[in-house]
Amino acid sequence: MIRVLLADDQTLVRAAFAMLVESASDMEVVAQAGTGLEAVGLARTHRPDIVVMDIRMPELDGIEATRLIAADGELAGVKVLVLTTYDTDEHVAEALRAGASGFLVKDTRPAELLAAIRTVSAGDALLSPGPTARLISRVLRGPELPFRGAPGGPDCLSDRERQVLGLVARGLNNTEIAETLGLSPLTAKTHVSRIMGKLGARDRAQLVIAAYESGLAVPAGGAADGS
Repeated sequence: MIRVLLADDQTLVRAAFAMLVESASDMEVVAQAGTGLEAVGLARTHRPDIVVMDIRMPELDGIEATRLIAADGELAGVKVLVLTTYDTDEHVAEALRAGASGFLVKDTRPAELLAAIRTVSAGDALLSPGPTARLISRVLRGPELPFRGAPGGPDCLSDRERQVLGLVARGLNNTEIAETLGLSPLTAKTHVSRIMGKLGARDRAQLVIAAYESGLAVPAGGAADGS
């Protein structure tokens, strides 16, 4: 079962999300929070697999709550899926900096939300394909990178691993990577796991950032730095 903590300051929204999550045979709601501060406390109490986190909440906003959860060593296995009404560069960039593993807007379809929870729970990054390149590019121009990775960066990767990392940055899952490179899904998964280990990445969201930071992935319409 995927254990889910819901954090949203609107009671009716939380109730609707709870009904949706509980309707899935592989998920359960372990707790609900109405503020960011409450979300952090409940995350420490229940150790959910996924926190579905609203951004705008009282006491502590979802970005700061995400940052506290990501920085807590005892919550290393807890992943945050940011869900908000505001689909803006600033919010996605801040969510990534804070340590979120995924980002969705609230008008997403119910089936897509459940799929997103499963995706993030499986260790995959969930970033909307359209704005991803623009968002990462903006983050990398900011004063604080969300992930700096291993000192050697992608230079420590084999040619095949660099290929895989580039495909991860395009949003491909393990099955799609396997089909693209003519590998078995298990081999693709093994490559991704090894890349994460070499780069010291927590999840695939950080691999996406590493790919853009290193120039293996280039924002649409742009070029890698120094090229």
